[in-house]
Amino acid sequence: MSKERPTTGTDGRPLPILPPTRDPRVWARLVRVMFYTPGFLAILLLKAGEPTAFGITVELLMLTSAAAIVGGLFIGTESEGKGADSSSRVGAWSGALVLELLAVVPFICAVPSLFHELANSALLHAREPATVDVSLGASELLPAMSILPFMLYQLAGFGTLHFLVSRPLNWAINIAILGLIIASYIANRMANYGVERSLVGLLILGMGAIVLYGVLKLRQMQADFDQRSPPKEEKEK
Repeated sequence: MSKERPTTGTDGRPLPILPPTRDPRVWARLVRVMFYTPGFLAILLLKAGEPTAFGITVELLMLTSAAAIVGGLFIGTESEGKGADSSSRVGAWSGALVLELLAVVPFICAVPSLFHELANSALLHAREPATVDVSLGASELLPAMSILPFMLYQLAGFGTLHFLVSRPLNWAINIAILGLIIASYIANRMANYGVERSLVGLLILGMGAIVLYGVLKLRQMQADFDQRSPPKEEKEK
């Protein structure tokens, strides 16, 4: 059973509240899933020669795959004990932040539009003269439900962002994520691909800025914690 972290520094001021210790092996497995699944799907769509409507969706899938590799690099730097510095101690947290915002968010954004295009693609479904088009109706929204557990993950305190920003700002960021994903999906359904690209571009730029801030903030918090943390008690021989 791990010891509780000290809450007060040597100067009497509160220490930064760092995210809980996470098992890098679990996140490393997620890296493999987030790399292979979206990457192979994007390659298959490109090979099939999909229409313009798939453009931003393929790009989002490729971003998910590439971001997973970057997240893996951060996670691979995680280390403790002698020789570890502020950067190496926050490797798993930084990698988790990259996966959460630059892998999971683009993937969730891509899935609803991807399902709609796959279900209605004339390129993938040859039309016979006697074929009757059957609308999927509201069931097309089922893949979009993945956004709900992600919102719960973020707002219930599981996400890494929860430890980096205030609660109101965390809510504002996640509501903005939800709003941009919904708006981009609506634009895709209305064939406003220019608007969709603008909304998705705004979403990804925002995620990139938050990840940049978050990684630097985690490193700064860990350095502050290490500097002001009370010395560890020596074990009795």
